[in-house]
Amino acid sequence: MHLDLFSWILVVLFGLAIGSFLNVVIHRLPRMMAAQWAAEASAEATEVDKQPLPQGRYNIAVPSSHCPHCGHELSWYENIPVLSFLWLQGRCQACRTPIGWRYPFIEMVCAALFAWNFGQHGLSASALAWSGFAAALIALAAIDADTTLLPDAITQPLVWSGLMAAGLGLTQINLNNALWGAVVGYLFLWSVYWLFKLITQKEGMGQGDFKLLAALGAWLGWPALLSLVLIASLSGVAYGLWLRARQRMPQDGQIPFGPFLVFAGLWVMVSGPLPDLHL
Repeated sequence: MHLDLFSWILVVLFGLAIGSFLNVVIHRLPRMMAAQWAAEASAEATEVDKQPLPQGRYNIAVPSSHCPHCGHELSWYENIPVLSFLWLQGRCQACRTPIGWRYPFIEMVCAALFAWNFGQHGLSASALAWSGFAAALIALAAIDADTTLLPDAITQPLVWSGLMAAGLGLTQINLNNALWGAVVGYLFLWSVYWLFKLITQKEGMGQGDFKLLAALGAWLGWPALLSLVLIASLSGVAYGLWLRARQRMPQDGQIPFGPFLVFAGLWVMVSGPLPDLHL
């Protein structure tokens, strides 16, 4: 749909702002989870446990944004998406520690996906719904890549919001297709998990992957599931081969599957299911 220049600018700025917020979620949510587990004396041995636990009041809003290395509290002009990174030349203004390139990358990817969704659906509730879906996937991919966790705080609402969006006609997915997409998506990876465990006595994936595929099924419908699994599997294998060729494969030989499910979900959102695999 056609948007005027002012609308495009607003959409891109909105996407950049949400991308900046996602960076906060990606950094803080795993630490909040680790702190909760520690408080309950039930923390599991995952990558997130290696992160320093936050002290004092700590959530998505508190404390204010700061450098994780020196504690320098960021001024408003150091918090402008992308532009601040360029102005600071990718370093903390106080301690000059490099700032990860992923911060502006996530902001730009989020803005691009928002622009695509609003370009497809206009200034509408559908565009907002699909943009929220994309934002949640970006956060899940980055958190899983960092910690091998797919937080229930994101995956479960994503399943329910997909069903609700289908019921309200916001996703152009029939509610029946969305419901069976969630059910079959979850049960498919659940079955693969248990079959692999019975054969090898090892766990081949985390249970968060089941919920993520269920969420993708709820948003994209059950006919897209085969495309989702194939795209995720092939991209995961390709990445694994690349890691092996560069001798960077983890010692346990396992890599998070969530980022590849996210890649598949975004691919299908933009391009639709693979033509010969649309069930």
